[in-house]
Amino acid sequence: MSSLAVRKTAAPAASTAPGTAQGRPPRRRAALVPTATLLIGALYCLLPVAWVVIAATKSGSELFSTFTFLPGTGFAGNLTDLDAYRDGVYWKWMGNSALYAGLGALLSTAVSALSGYALAIYRFRGRETVFNVLMAGVLMPPVILAIPQYLLMAEADLTDSYASVLLPLVLSPYGVYLARIYAAAAVPADIVEAGRMDGAGELRIFTRIALPMMVPGLVTVFLFQFVAVWNNFLLPYIMLSDDEKFPITLGLFTLLEQGSNTPALYTLVITGALLAVVPLVALFLVVQRFWSLDLLSGAVKS
Repeated sequence: MSSLAVRKTAAPAASTAPGTAQGRPPRRRAALVPTATLLIGALYCLLPVAWVVIAATKSGSELFSTFTFLPGTGFAGNLTDLDAYRDGVYWKWMGNSALYAGLGALLSTAVSALSGYALAIYRFRGRETVFNVLMAGVLMPPVILAIPQYLLMAEADLTDSYASVLLPLVLSPYGVYLARIYAAAAVPADIVEAGRMDGAGELRIFTRIALPMMVPGLVTVFLFQFVAVWNNFLLPYIMLSDDEKFPITLGLFTLLEQGSNTPALYTLVITGALLAVVPLVALFLVVQRFWSLDLLSGAVKS
């Protein structure tokens, strides 16, 4: 009788122990909150993309007369019209964006690498002051800097030129910040000192020793800067007046303005916006793979 009573009294305690069926539902309900939040955020970000993809398949008549998320039959015609518009000026805009974003991101990454390495490795008077000034640049909205940059370019007689868009993009305070943080973590001071003891110059140490270690971080800087320049609108809008030099963002804006008088251009704007996303997606997929491989190889070598 005593053993039976012990078993009966112990059973309720076992049923409420952690990990049992009665203890799991509250945890699952708590996990639903962040999951639902992430799903709502994903829908918020992907819904406009889905609209652009579907709207690009519609002809001018279908765009305003069919259900929003019902695919159309005019995608091939939209591509043909976009290619024929002003003798293919859209592809000129795409080429300009590739030039601004590609060359601008490369130059910005090179400057960020040199600056970040110097701020992380060398000790000199005023180093923290310089870094704090750069950090203030991160907090500065681009709208505030656009007009002073235009005035500087006007003084140098560089407005309405490719250089007027490229030069302000070379220095990226956020890129310098990332490069410094990564250089401080990835480049050991002992290796730098060993290179100096072997007789290597500072430039050789940077290019042969530090730079390969910083590649994963610099890939991130390049990706961020490329996307920022590709999507940049305000600076080209202020600097450029010749539409042959427009990037894709400014070119599509001019098409959208003309669409108020010529509704047929709306389909060209939507199709052009869809095509403008493709290079960014392709670049992200390629760079992400390269970035992951570098991180894995760095972990193996270390």
